[in-house]
Formats: sequence, structure tokens, C-alpha cells
Amino acid sequence: MLRLVCGLFVVALVGSAQAQDLITKKQVFELPSFTTQSGRTLKTVKVGWESYGTLNADKSNAILICHFFSGTGHAAGKYAEAEKVPGYWDAIIGPGKAIDTAKYFVFSSDTLVNLSPGDPNVTTTGPASIDPDTGKPYGYLNEKNDKGFPIVSIRDFIEVQKKLVDSLGIRKLVMVAGASMGGLQTYEWAAAYPDMVSRIMPVIASAEADAGLIDWLDIWAMPIRLDPKWNGGDYYGKEPPLVGLAQALKIVTLHAQTNAWATGAFGVKWTKDGDSPATSFSNRYLVETALDNAGAGRAKTSDANSFLYLVRANQLFAERAAERLKAIKAPTLIIYSPLDQVFAADSVKRTAEAIAANGAAVDVVALQGNRGHLDGVLSMKQAEKAIAGFLAK
Repeated sequence: MLRLVCGLFVVALVGSAQAQDLITKKQVFELPSFTTQSGRTLKTVKVGWESYGTLNADKSNAILICHFFSGTGHAAGKYAEAEKVPGYWDAIIGPGKAIDTAKYFVFSSDTLVNLSPGDPNVTTTGPASIDPDTGKPYGYLNEKNDKGFPIVSIRDFIEVQKKLVDSLGIRKLVMVAGASMGGLQTYEWAAAYPDMVSRIMPVIASAEADAGLIDWLDIWAMPIRLDPKWNGGDYYGKEPPLVGLAQALKIVTLHAQTNAWATGAFGVKWTKDGDSPATSFSNRYLVETALDNAGAGRAKTSDANSFLYLVRANQLFAERAAERLKAIKAPTLIIYSPLDQVFAADSVKRTAEAIAANGAAVDVVALQGNRGHLDGVLSMKQAEKAIAGFLAK
């Protein structure tokens, strides 16, 4: 049964427990070896993970959160009181919140391959990691480096997570949830391990085959490939392709927003008063330089090859779409943004209808805002009542 829940949600008042910041710490889960879907075996695979709340005696209160393309497992809370910004879904994860850490053990891990190996809190294995067999970075898999890091898929991401879940002694998950690429992982979990997943909450993500998205992902990646310093992926130990990576991140940022947001934030202002774009190509609009600067800042901790691996993993997700959708039977809460330009609203609704056709109970919640795809991170407080109700069923 498919049910559409419209409009804004009244945010419930929460107790004093929420007034204090949720403090967590990044841990490292290590596997002696891991065999990818492509058949390659990697040695000494590591992923970072963190948790909030306490796992109960019979280990029946666990919720897994999967992160988005440019994110990490830092879903909620802070690593230290002094930090200014908490994890990306802190609005809905914590004591007294929709995903109540006084009741649930909530945990989140980095995916195999993380965009930001330069982040001190990221320890996850990827193409920039040292290959134990060579003592050098794995590098980019191509005809010149056939021993580079293997191409990985969303299924590989959840298989590593499954081993983490097993290591904790958890046999069944109360819910798997995630935004964007995290939503893709959520669908994959429900299809691959239906007996382990009691319910799913994919956010700003559809599960159908989408050739348009495949090509958009290629557009995201193209500035990296066009940067001469990328050098076919062979740049470790040399100057990295920061210009191309910064432009790739700029494209992602704009694609994940809306024109209304860009206009409201920057208008048609010039970067510098008196320097009209009508008089010189060197004179630019504020929106151009602001997004350039944001991309350049993020590029400093990101890795270009890791970006390309994540692009390919997202593209590959489309290949088994019909088979995967037919396998999903778990009760589902789908949260989407009507203005999303990455996973369009009509695509999300078709996914909901396909899951409902399997006999699963499906609720659909629309977020209101002008941030497009990013409303699935920034506006989640709106869905607090729906999420709490979904978990209570």
C-alpha cells in the first residue's frame, strides 16, 4: 500500500536530554581481506564507523545509517564539545529526537572508498590507500595499471557494512536509512538481506535505472579527467589535479541545489564592486567565484580518483534496478524533495510504486524547501514526526 504524506510536519517538543550535544568517536573496523563483486581480493581493509546510543542485551535495537556521495559516517553528534558543526543528520538522530538514541543503537560507517582521505577522521580503504603488497598507493585501475584499486559497487559498500554488523553480533536491523548514495545503499540492503532488515528509510534517492543520471555523473567527473595533472589517475607522489577536482565539486554543489537557492544567495552581484563582467572576462559574478572557492576548499581534503570510483559505483547501481526493486519487501518510508535535480520527484515516486506493488507498506513524505537535493540533509527536521511514527509501527 502506497501512502502519500503531504505538507510540513509539526515538530514535537523534546526533553532536556537533547539540550546537550551528543558526543561520539570515530572507530576503525578492519578486515584481514575482502573480496569485491569483481572478484579482486583486497588485504587489510579498513572503514571508519561511529555509534550513538547503547546496543541492548539481545542486540535488537540497532539502526544503520548510510552516507551520501561526499559524506562520511559522521551522521550525528560531535567528536568534541568545541566543534561547531555536528553530523549531517543531527536534527533527527539523538536523545529524544526522531531516531531516539535513548532507545536505539544507531551506527554509521564510511563506505569502502571515501571521497576525503585527507580528512583526519577518515581511515577508509580506497585508491589513495597503501597497497600492502607494494607499499605504494593502489592507484587508478586502467590498462596501464591493471593492479590498481578494483572498481567497486554499492553492493561492495553494503557487504563491508554487513561484516561490521556481523562483528557486533547484530542479527536483525530495526532500520536501514540513508540519503542520496546512502539511499542507494538502503535499497541494496533491503534487496540483498531481506531477513535482516525490518524497515528502510531511503531519502532523496530512487532505485530505478536512470540513463540521465548516469550521464550527469559523467559530467560531474569530466573536469577531473580533463585536468592534465590527473595523468590517467597516476598522480600520487606528484601534484594532484586540484583544479579539476575543485570544478567537479562545484558542479556537484550546483546540481544538488536549485536556481532559486543560487539566486537568493548570490543574485546577479559581481564578485568585486566596480569590476563589471561586461568589461572583461576576468571580471566574474559572485556565484561563480563563491562556488569556485567552495570547491577549492573541499578539494584540499578530497581525492580525485576516489571521486571517480564513487561516480562509477553510483552508475553501476542502475544495472540491476528491476531485479533489486522486485526483491524489496520491507516496510518503507521514502522522503524526497520535489525540487530535487539529482533524483527527480517522478523517479522517486515510481520507485515507491514499484515497492508497493511487491506488497510492502510504503509511505512517501515530501520535504518543503528551496535547496533541492540538499533538503534531504538540511530540512530533515520537517519529517521528524513521520520518522518517529514509522519506527513506532
